[in-house]
Amino acid sequence: MKNILITGLPGCGKTTMIRKLAEIFKEFNAAGFYTTEIVEDNQRTGFLVGSLFGDTRVFAHVNLNSKHVAGKYRIDIKGFEALLDSVFFNEKKTGVYFIDEIGKMHCQSKKFSKLIVDLLDAEKPFIASISDKGTGLISDIKKRDDVMIVEIKHENADAILKMLTMKIRDLLLE
Repeated sequence: MKNILITGLPGCGKTTMIRKLAEIFKEFNAAGFYTTEIVEDNQRTGFLVGSLFGDTRVFAHVNLNSKHVAGKYRIDIKGFEALLDSVFFNEKKTGVYFIDEIGKMHCQSKKFSKLIVDLLDAEKPFIASISDKGTGLISDIKKRDDVMIVEIKHENADAILKMLTMKIRDLLLE
């Protein structure tokens, strides 16, 4: 199975796992992005998205001016989709895709939702973190019979990293 979804409770290490795996497999022209928190005055105030190549931009923030909202955050869908364009739609030599994460905020972008389905249906390995809860696209993806779901916890993170490294290496060398 070439589609691997990493799930777990918030703060369990999904983003760290995706970033470590992307670093391990960068020689295969890995493409993708990660999401990280913006913390100001010890409070989470938003999220950045960053490509594996180092480009980052504010994805969601309490002070953004946007009609797209998730909880207390306002989402910059146009900026997010511009990042998606720069990461996914120009690269033909990519051997493996990493996405952190398939979450409620991300799924407000129709372009993102279509991209996820396209990557799941493509032939190249696709590794993504996904919210532990969610409806719509999130629950639909988890029901697919072509995905392997791996739950990460702090206690099993090292073992999961080793297992996924071997699994992805096997997929890339097939």
